[in-house]
Amino acid sequence: MSRMERKMDHIRLALETGQSNRTGLDDIRFVHQSIPETSLDSVSLETKIGELVLSSPIFINAMTGGGGERTLDINRRLAQVAKETGIGLAVGSQMAALKNNEERPTFEVVREENPNGIIFGNLGSEANVDQARAAVDMIQADGLQIHLNVVQELTMPEGDRNFRGMLTRIERIVNQVNVPVIAKETGFGISKESVEALFSVGVSAVDVSGFGGTNFAVIENQRRTNTYSFFESWGNPTAASIIEANEKSAGRPIIASGGIQSSLDVAKCLALGASAVALAGRMLRSLTEHGQEYLITEVAQLNDDLKVIMTALGKTSVEELKTAPLIISGDTWHWLNERGINTKKYSQR
Repeated sequence: MSRMERKMDHIRLALETGQSNRTGLDDIRFVHQSIPETSLDSVSLETKIGELVLSSPIFINAMTGGGGERTLDINRRLAQVAKETGIGLAVGSQMAALKNNEERPTFEVVREENPNGIIFGNLGSEANVDQARAAVDMIQADGLQIHLNVVQELTMPEGDRNFRGMLTRIERIVNQVNVPVIAKETGFGISKESVEALFSVGVSAVDVSGFGGTNFAVIENQRRTNTYSFFESWGNPTAASIIEANEKSAGRPIIASGGIQSSLDVAKCLALGASAVALAGRMLRSLTEHGQEYLITEVAQLNDDLKVIMTALGKTSVEELKTAPLIISGDTWHWLNERGINTKKYSQR
């Protein structure tokens, strides 16, 4: 099977398999504030990922990495949505375009359609410095995601089996490209140990991409004859991943992703310590099933609803929202307790 055919399979199967929604975010509840002392018109959604300023913490995450005309169309429309709504956009893996010039237009279209927007490039951890620079140049990227997809590669019939030297390659890219580098999981969540290692080599931010969203083990098992079913429930849920990452971030940006469905989910992620929240599966489904104008309206509604939630909590900025008291219960509490993380600091702040 060609790389293009595989990428088209990924899009089709992502839509067919959907998301498990086992993110752990249902275990998070805000403590209601009867006297919030704020107003809706005083709320700002502006946030930062390193030196990059985003007008909203919500952005469209990576989802397509080459795949011909359909991918070109999806990326064009996503770029138009990002431009219209003023949110950031990350492309899928650009490795296909680095190996085949015919794939370049499927990525270059995002900058053509959105010349002044915040756009993130994307490569896997197997990439070298020259490839990273080429990926940034291809779309004049404002930042570069390096995705960590060990479980997907192991489940993929034609995937990689050797993951030696990942951290060293990431460090070289960090030191030799001129844009912020974001380390990004791919749906299996992240641990505090991994976050500590990534920040130690200088990445600007970590995208937790927690379990509960699009499941690439399920997708790749659809393409296998002998399935690795044990990977289908593998991973660290989104809520626990954010908190684990926050334990080792030392104030550096954490990006939440993995099964985010609503403005309440977004607010919870920010309150747990994220600086931005990325959606992929919901965006792709809305675009393909309802169209571009529908998605533009949906993004605007997510932003508006987030402001309403922040008003109710008495918080006027993303940084303030990180101080909102909340209760952690259920499986997420158990996970964090077993991992030696004190949850009371979230409820009593």
